[in-house]
Amino acid sequence: MDSEVSVMLHCAPAQGFEEHQVQVEISRRFNRRSVPEIEKHIETVWKERVTKEPWLFNGAKFRLHSAELFTTPPQICTDTPSTTKTAQADKQLTSCGEGEHASQTERHTSSVKTNIEKSSCCREAAGEPQKDVRPSEANKAILRLQLGLTCYKDFLGTNWSEEAMNLQQRGRLEVGDPQAHLAQPLGVGAVLLTSDGQVVMLRRSQRVAEAAGLLDIPGGHPEPKAVCQGVSEEDINVDLMQGCERAVVAEIFSSVCAEVRDEVNIPLSSLSAPVLMGIALNHTSAGRPSAEFYIRCSLTMEDVKDFYQRGGPEAHESTDIVFLSKAEMLQLDVKLPLWSELCPSAKGAVLLYQLVRPDRS
Repeated sequence: MDSEVSVMLHCAPAQGFEEHQVQVEISRRFNRRSVPEIEKHIETVWKERVTKEPWLFNGAKFRLHSAELFTTPPQICTDTPSTTKTAQADKQLTSCGEGEHASQTERHTSSVKTNIEKSSCCREAAGEPQKDVRPSEANKAILRLQLGLTCYKDFLGTNWSEEAMNLQQRGRLEVGDPQAHLAQPLGVGAVLLTSDGQVVMLRRSQRVAEAAGLLDIPGGHPEPKAVCQGVSEEDINVDLMQGCERAVVAEIFSSVCAEVRDEVNIPLSSLSAPVLMGIALNHTSAGRPSAEFYIRCSLTMEDVKDFYQRGGPEAHESTDIVFLSKAEMLQLDVKLPLWSELCPSAKGAVLLYQLVRPDRS
């Protein structure tokens, strides 16, 4: 087992969470726990980094606090927010802490809110990739994410700080949650499969701050500013997100496609609708969570390589494109030399792909 990464949760084999199967709950309760001495440490770390790298800028991110997995009866449909549906469900609560499954099963009554009114900050997802009918229509599981807000500055001063382990210990002792004082920004990543069965990976540039020179999957972060359009980064807050829950889910799903477009330089129209395989934790950054998706591409390996070599908006982040067959993806483990070339986010995506096999009918 690789100590750099673990799986927080995953969907059922041969399936995946489609956008309508994911819900979010946004609250200040899910923000990072703040105490004066930690805030002072964050400010110190930020000032030091900006002095060395003056091009850095802060930005709001979604913070993953925990996740609830509901398994609903097959006759219950939960993909229409305009209709109230109430059903008994088996609920599994998973906290985002150190890769451990803090889970318990109980009977739970869930309901979908009716006629959600969106505030002026909400927006609909634009430039959607092509629609795709998945076998997961038979899968009525619902994933609910508990989200707060955080920022890049807080990430550098907590998850990415030399004090990360001490912060985890403090959270464990004070509130029983090792991640309570950490930023925990939610990332996204894509296992991208070409039409001829090749998985796309990118060789990270030596100039990037994290995992330089290693193989990675396309990915990044969903952006709160995409939901709160017209609001400055420093003014984005949880209150502005109330009533925008579906827009937040849309941003999570659309952001992974946007990252593929920008990093691989292929058109959105060539991508299937993303399917969420699960959430992986990166322990080189104190258990930072990333939602890992499976996306099919209508282009061949050669087509994708050609688009990539033309250079896209984020071409500076990688130096080469690498392709692995599905068989190679399934065989990858810590015993193979290639495993050591993968950055933690790619390792998490590989583990989830092997567990879920969303392309297996």
